[in-house]
Amino acid sequence: MRVSPFVRNFAILVVIALAIWALSLESALVTASMLVRVAFILAIAFVAYMLWRDFGRREIALWPRRAQWVFYGAVALLVADIGWFMFASLSGPDALVFFLALAGSIYAGVATWRRQHTYG
Repeated sequence: MRVSPFVRNFAILVVIALAIWALSLESALVTASMLVRVAFILAIAFVAYMLWRDFGRREIALWPRRAQWVFYGAVALLVADIGWFMFASLSGPDALVFFLALAGSIYAGVATWRRQHTYG
C-alpha cells in the first residue's frame, strides 16, 4: 500500500505531538523553541555583519558624519525593533509602535542610502 508523502508526514507530526503531550514535555519544548529563536537571531546578525564587513563598511566610511549617524541609527532601531517583536507578544498599541518604528527606520536608512548614491 502506497501512502502519500503528505499523509505520512502529517502522521509523523501527530505522533511527535502525542509523545510531547503524553510525556508532559511542554516546558522542554518551550525552552527548545526559545533557544532556536535566539540561534536564528544570531544567525541573521552574523550574516548581516558579514555583508556589512565585505561590502558596506568602506563605502559608508566615505559618507558625511551626519549620514553615517542617521544610517547606523536606523539600523540600530531596526535591530532593536525586530528583537522586541521576537521576544514580546505585540498587540494593540505595542503593535502600532512596532510598525511605526519599523517604517521609520526603514525609511531613514533607505532615504540616507539613496541620498548618498544620487549624483548631481
